[in-house]
Amino acid sequence: MARVILITGGNLGEMKPLLHRAQEMINAQIGPVMRCSHRYKSAPWGFEAGAHFSNQVLICDTELSPREVLEKVHAIEAALGRDRAAEAAEKERTGQPYSSRVIDVDILFYDDQIIAEKDLVIPHPLLHERDFVLEPLGEVAGDKMHPVLGRTISELRAKG
Repeated sequence: MARVILITGGNLGEMKPLLHRAQEMINAQIGPVMRCSHRYKSAPWGFEAGAHFSNQVLICDTELSPREVLEKVHAIEAALGRDRAAEAAEKERTGQPYSSRVIDVDILFYDDQIIAEKDLVIPHPLLHERDFVLEPLGEVAGDKMHPVLGRTISELRAKG
């Protein structure tokens, strides 16, 4: 059994029920959700958008491999209405690196594994730069050691 830490979020639609549904699907398809943070609202990061994001961190136990977790995450996003092609078109149109989205589920950690593949990087490479990740992550896993940076989430939060 592995411990996987995910962050869910989005800024389009009714976020409270969407994040709740994402949590239910993660619980059923990836593994039991052992802990979850409160929902946090934040301004868009890295691009301009009209609506703030809601994010929530979930800690799950799973029998799935990291690759299988990624496949399930993508399936859950699609089932909840994420359209990656439309997002790509919007980024192309605006020239911005990110776009608004109905739902996003990212793998932050998978145990203490370090994975660097073209489409799967664990720990998430930007988590230490994003307060909207560090705040809910610190709530549920402040003592978690970042296996690359060698600092706890609490230490990373206190950096600034």
